[in-house]
Amino acid sequence: MKKNYAGYNDKVTVSNRNKFEVFTDSLLMEAGEAPPYQCFPILKKWLSFFKDKHMSISYDDSKFTKEQLINYYAKEEKTDWTDSLFNSYLKKEQADIDSLEGIWKDQAGYYQIGIVKDKNRKNEFIGFIIKANGSTWGPQQVKLRITKNRGQYRLKVFRAIDHSENQLFLQKVKDTLTFGDGTVTSKWYKNFVPPPKVSSQTANNELFPKFKFLDDKTCLFQMPSYASLDNVKVMDSLLKKNALELEKCEHLIIDLRNNYGGSVLSYDKLIPYLYANPILTEGGSVLATEENIRDYYSQIPSNIADSMKTIFEKNVRELKTHLNEIYPLYPVDTITFSKVFKNPKSVSLIINKNTASAAEIFVLQARQSTKVKLYGSNTSGAIDYLEVVRTKLPFGFYGLGYPACKSLRLPEYPLDNIGIKPDVEIPVTVSDWIDFVRTYTKK
Repeated sequence: MKKNYAGYNDKVTVSNRNKFEVFTDSLLMEAGEAPPYQCFPILKKWLSFFKDKHMSISYDDSKFTKEQLINYYAKEEKTDWTDSLFNSYLKKEQADIDSLEGIWKDQAGYYQIGIVKDKNRKNEFIGFIIKANGSTWGPQQVKLRITKNRGQYRLKVFRAIDHSENQLFLQKVKDTLTFGDGTVTSKWYKNFVPPPKVSSQTANNELFPKFKFLDDKTCLFQMPSYASLDNVKVMDSLLKKNALELEKCEHLIIDLRNNYGGSVLSYDKLIPYLYANPILTEGGSVLATEENIRDYYSQIPSNIADSMKTIFEKNVRELKTHLNEIYPLYPVDTITFSKVFKNPKSVSLIINKNTASAAEIFVLQARQSTKVKLYGSNTSGAIDYLEVVRTKLPFGFYGLGYPACKSLRLPEYPLDNIGIKPDVEIPVTVSDWIDFVRTYTKK
């Protein structure tokens, strides 16, 4: 991180270096006493110091054999409850068991666990594996612990796929348990699992851009993701297919809610429709280390146009001539077009707290146009440090993601964890944001 993260010297400064070193030393001591697979939350805690949403620790056991995984986790906490003993207990004690006790399954069908009172700890329950898909968990291993106090259930321990302990909230409503960390939730069900609401095909389609007319003067682009280069093709196709309709559209709404970013190429051909005046692009400097060049900039996608491939190859050559420097690979530029389209006359961008990264870059460019107004709530604030390098850590289960590029806005104009403020905030009481924007502009 110290060598390769573009924001390291911005985040670890003279004023906080001592605090950072004490923090690091304390976690090193904690890690030294933990099994390797319990280091996941420790690593996450250390990364949290940097307050960078483009940082991540990932888990991947695909390179290990089933036997290796079983042996690796074999010494984890177990209970003496077996499947048959537990079923007998449920039948025999049916009248006296707590509503939490029983057989629970997760929505994905990955786990089947038994939750039962702990015989050795008052007001505490253990959740143990009955069946699990995969090799990291085996029968009788303790997956979770829950306490009960004055009728309220609280999660004490929840072990993830790698057996690391996660800090999650718990909500119990009848025969449904909801676990979450504030951003992601999962549901577990007692004695039943409801069918999924949408098929995987439908779910995948929800990630692609969509275009439609809302009325005779208003059209809508929904852009929930830039994550795949396939979205570039879909966007290009939509623009070509609806070119005549866009010429009639006086008000264009672009919905960027829950767009976590991805490729900036996804919105390039949309810029002419909102263009009214020259637009400055955001420049960036890259920390040109061997690892960053190897693990990110040399990984040129095969499914891009030859013109883009030529640019990427040129970037790699430039970075190699400026090894171990913060090199301004992307100078500030100006977007200009010879023509301003008559329509759309106005463009509304809808943003929220999950509008991030490349989507925020688009917002910064779009809002410079006199045609554009922003609606919604502050964006995520994941835009100061970009271009995420992914590399394996020496302990093979874990991968690290960190940004190698920093914005030329810094340090004067930081946006990380602040976000981009809308021109018009949509009240929390409003459920239909698209209709709010459509009617607001007619006032």
